[in-house]
Amino acid sequence: MRSDLDGLMERRGLDAFLVFGDEGENPVLYYLTNGAHITKGYALKRRGGDLLLVVNAMEIEEAAKSGLKVISEFDLGYAQLLQAAEGDQLAAAAQLVARMLARIGLEGGKVGVYGRGAINYFVQLHGALSANLPAYTFVGESGVTLFDEAAITKDAEELARLRSVSARTSEVLRETWDFIAGHRLQGDLVVNDQGEPLTIGAVKRFVRRALFDRDLEDTDMIFAQGRDGGFPHSRGEAAQPLRAGQAVVFDLFPRELGGGYHHDCTRTWSIGYAAPEVQEAYNQVMDAFEIAIDSFRVNMPTRALQEAVQSYFEAHGYPTSRSHPGTTVGYMHSLGHGVGINIHERPSLSHLSNDIFAPGSVISIEPGLYYPERGFGVRIEDLVYVGGDGQLITLTDFHKELVLPLKG
Repeated sequence: MRSDLDGLMERRGLDAFLVFGDEGENPVLYYLTNGAHITKGYALKRRGGDLLLVVNAMEIEEAAKSGLKVISEFDLGYAQLLQAAEGDQLAAAAQLVARMLARIGLEGGKVGVYGRGAINYFVQLHGALSANLPAYTFVGESGVTLFDEAAITKDAEELARLRSVSARTSEVLRETWDFIAGHRLQGDLVVNDQGEPLTIGAVKRFVRRALFDRDLEDTDMIFAQGRDGGFPHSRGEAAQPLRAGQAVVFDLFPRELGGGYHHDCTRTWSIGYAAPEVQEAYNQVMDAFEIAIDSFRVNMPTRALQEAVQSYFEAHGYPTSRSHPGTTVGYMHSLGHGVGINIHERPSLSHLSNDIFAPGSVISIEPGLYYPERGFGVRIEDLVYVGGDGQLITLTDFHKELVLPLKG
C-alpha cells in the first residue's frame, strides 16, 4: 500500500522516483495524489522524504486538494528555462527535471521513472536527461513494478471507496435484472408493452444511466448473448434483440465518475429458461466458484486457487490453459486479478503466478466455460477482499441465479 513506498524503493535500489503526467489518464499519478484532478504535472519523492507535486500554475488549487506539498513549474523557473531554450520544450523539460530533483535534496543517484505519456517524447527525453544530468541514472521497470507491488494491498481509505463502488454496482445489477424482467415474450423475442424488441444496446443504455445516477461510469461493459458470450471479451452487438433461452454473459466493471476505483463482477443470465447444456455448464462453473472460495487461505500462493479450479474442470473433461495451453474453448483464462484504480492489478490468479494472498488484497474470482460454436459462454464473478483476520469477504452483493423470469 502507499505507506510501503520507501521500503519498495529500497528493495529496488531507488534513491527517488519521478512520475510524469500528461493530459490523459494516469493511474500512478491518481494513486499518489489521492485522486486530485491534475491533467499535467509531476510527482516525485526521495526515499525517506515527502512527496512533492509540481504542476502547471493553472492547477495549483486542484493539486492542493491532494493534501500534499505542491509548487508550480514557474516556482522552479520553467518560464525562464523555456525562454533560454528558445522554445525547445525538450531541453527546458530536462533542465526542469534537474531543478525538481535538487528541490527534494537529491544531487545524484538512481531515479525510477513512471507515469504515462507519448513514447516518442520520452525516448527523446531520456536521451536528453542522460546526456545533461550524468550524476543521475534514470531507469524504467518491467514485470511487477513499484506501484504494482504497492497496489497489491489496499489501505483503509481505499477499501472504503472500493466498498462504496461495490455497493452501488450491486444496486445497478439488481435494477438491470428488474428492468429486463419487466418485459414479456413474443415468440422467443423479449419485447416491451408496445411489442418492440429489447436490444442489447437498450440494456446497455439503461445500465449506463443507472451507473451515472450513482456517480459511476461504464468502462465498456460486456453484455454478450449466445455465441458472442463464448468469446470471453466479446462486448455484444448493440442491435441484437434479447431472446429466451440464450445465455447472456454480463460483465460489469465500472469505476468512480471521472476516474478512480473500480468494481468488477459478472453474471450469466438466461431469460425465461435455460437450455440443458447451458444449465450443466452453469452448475459446473458454480461448483468451480465454490471450490475457489473454499480453497482460499491467507498467505497461500494465488496459483493454488487457479490450480484447484483447473483440476476440477479437467476432471470433468474440459480443456484448461494448463492442460491445453492456448485453448480457445473450455476454461481458457486465469481465475482472477487484483482490482483498484486499474481494473487489472496484482495479484494475478494465474497458475503461472508467484503472487500470494495478503490481508488487504482486493481480487476478482471468475471461473468460466466457453463454447462459441455450441452457442454459449458462462462466467460467474464476484469481487472479494482479504480481511485483516485472513478471511475472504465478498463485496458483490447480488444473487447468482441463472434463469431470469419475465413478469410481463
